[in-house]
Amino acid sequence: MKHTIQKLRERKKEQKKFSVVAAYDATFTETLNQAGIEAILVGDSLGMVVQGQNSTVPVTMEHMIYHTEAVVRSNLCCDEQAVIIADMPFMSFDSVENTLQNAARLMRAGANMVKLEGGDWLAESVAKLAERGIPVCAHIGLTPQSVNKLGGYKVQGRTENQRQQLLDDATALDQAGADFLVLECIPTPLAKEITQATEFSTVGIGAGNGTDAQVLVCYDMLGLSNSPAKFVKNFLAESGGAHTPSILNAFAAYKQAVESGQYPAAEHEYS
Repeated sequence: MKHTIQKLRERKKEQKKFSVVAAYDATFTETLNQAGIEAILVGDSLGMVVQGQNSTVPVTMEHMIYHTEAVVRSNLCCDEQAVIIADMPFMSFDSVENTLQNAARLMRAGANMVKLEGGDWLAESVAKLAERGIPVCAHIGLTPQSVNKLGGYKVQGRTENQRQQLLDDATALDQAGADFLVLECIPTPLAKEITQATEFSTVGIGAGNGTDAQVLVCYDMLGLSNSPAKFVKNFLAESGGAHTPSILNAFAAYKQAVESGQYPAAEHEYS
């Protein structure tokens, strides 16, 4: 069975959640497919977890294409092929023209969808991509590429002005034709409000369990982060039960926890 964007979007109406994992290489891609993970995000978070950078800003288009191709090659060999989402890195979508050109490069590398960080100012670019058959995953809330402007990795949407701006951003991106929307590090009630008010599928990370899907970085959910965020759960630590823990079991446990609504729990949420 091959997963598709259309099938995942239908789950919103069915009230069935799906799972996304950020991964960057062939081996993890094969294991994620074995666990039944529906979508793989080739994230620019590779700058931090693979390259050792202190932010995602140094990641280039060449880096993203390289890792997307590695993930796609492995994915095509799997029986259950996940949807591949590729991040557009810092300043690769600063104009409509550059957005179209760079998105085309990622699609040629095998991605099924591109992801862009930003609010309503991206509506024109999203619409142009949608018109040309390029699926879009938008990303609002804490947007790591804007870390210098935000003053650090801080929860967004806690003030009334921020809340209203995020609602406006989500509405504009939904109407422009985006298919998915990542909501990162925002209060749970706001994430639920956005999910209920929009047509596209929302993917939460630090946004509570009221979204249509969840995403975590593969290294984080395996307990490999020295300073994990509040929303991170170590699925490897409890994946074995009476048996030896395994990475495959950890990914399968994550999928089951997302589908059942057990993850994220209250301790992973922001109020």
